[in-house]
Amino acid sequence: MQSLSATPEDPSRVDSKAGRPHGIRRPLGLLAGLLFGLAAHSVAAQTPQKPAPTLDPAFTAWVSDLRKEALGKGISNATLDSALTGIAPIERIIELDRRQPEFTQTFWRYLDLRVNEKRITRGKALLVQHAELLKAVEQKYKVQPRFLVAFWGLESNFGDHFGGYPVVQAVATLAYDPRRSRFFRSQLLDALRILDRGDITAGKMRGSWAGAMGHLQFIPSTFVRYAVDEDGDGRRDIWNSLPDVFASAANYLSRIGWRGEESWGREVRLPDGFDVQLASLRTKKPLSEWQALGVRRMDGESLPAKDITGSIVLPQGHQGPAFIVYNNFRRILNWNRSILYAVSVGHLSDRLVGQGPLQSVRPASEKPLSRDMIREMQGHLSARGYDVGTPDGVVGPMTRAALRAFQKAVKLPPDGFPTFDLLTRLRGG
Repeated sequence: MQSLSATPEDPSRVDSKAGRPHGIRRPLGLLAGLLFGLAAHSVAAQTPQKPAPTLDPAFTAWVSDLRKEALGKGISNATLDSALTGIAPIERIIELDRRQPEFTQTFWRYLDLRVNEKRITRGKALLVQHAELLKAVEQKYKVQPRFLVAFWGLESNFGDHFGGYPVVQAVATLAYDPRRSRFFRSQLLDALRILDRGDITAGKMRGSWAGAMGHLQFIPSTFVRYAVDEDGDGRRDIWNSLPDVFASAANYLSRIGWRGEESWGREVRLPDGFDVQLASLRTKKPLSEWQALGVRRMDGESLPAKDITGSIVLPQGHQGPAFIVYNNFRRILNWNRSILYAVSVGHLSDRLVGQGPLQSVRPASEKPLSRDMIREMQGHLSARGYDVGTPDGVVGPMTRAALRAFQKAVKLPPDGFPTFDLLTRLRGG
């Protein structure tokens, strides 16, 4: 998942105040950019690399200190011996952690890669194949089967891609690295707890470069909190047991407030002159109020006459599709705080039960912006007196506010969304 910003209006990331990123990949906020960037990495990036043959004395001392902490938390010597003996940092993981995307991904490109006919067809078949199990999980946890299968499809392509890195060694690499050491040290301790409990062995605990595991890419802390042994074999097995996989995902969603009687949202038509500043997850209104403001279904019919609160989101700015989204959309954002991801999960879930493709007209061509282009845009805005902070090629809250102010000044819809046309206009002086 790549993004332009970290604000709630951003098409790919949501501010932690609007919904702390937790989710199946990254609990309680800190893994949004990490794990939900996994989809953007190539299969080659998931190939495990051999550790350096010579152990760094500093790393050896660090592991020794970690062992003492783990023993103090009740993790057995046997587990620590099996998991930590001979491990070394994996240089490739540090490279992936430092990687910055050259170009942002447009809404339609992002959607096409994740919600396509091949995935829809396969997802429909799996929804039928596992109907009995999914229905039982729904009755227990109140999470609709179509959403569980949609998450499954986006996270691992229905179990095709778990990632090939040894999880303990991968997370230890990131825990030893100073950039996010505190967070990943806690993930490493949770991975050791999983091993100590006997849910899986160290040799079989494989996952992504950032420690996401199994069919639905749980990180260790999410596993510890929410994984369940649904098949009753004494192990929480999110690699091989679909009962455990679906129930663990549903348990997580249920416990963070999923509403089994509601959908995620829908594509809508906005009236001419709609105030795009209302398009924000921070703005919540009953459907009746959005109806009064002229928001309609794509066929022109009225919004559902239900007592539901919703927000308008514009993943590609005012020139792209518009969606009205509900509580469950925000829960998807807990799983992965990318708005593009959340729309993809919702739309795929709709397609799995027979609904059609989005109806908004696609642009004839799309031009993604590079980080250098964003940095240039920030420089132009700063030169005009708009405060963007330090130009860094990332559209954060200050840059988005500056964009809105500039758009207002030149009488453009102030959606705060960076486009090549805006950059061209700024270049013109």
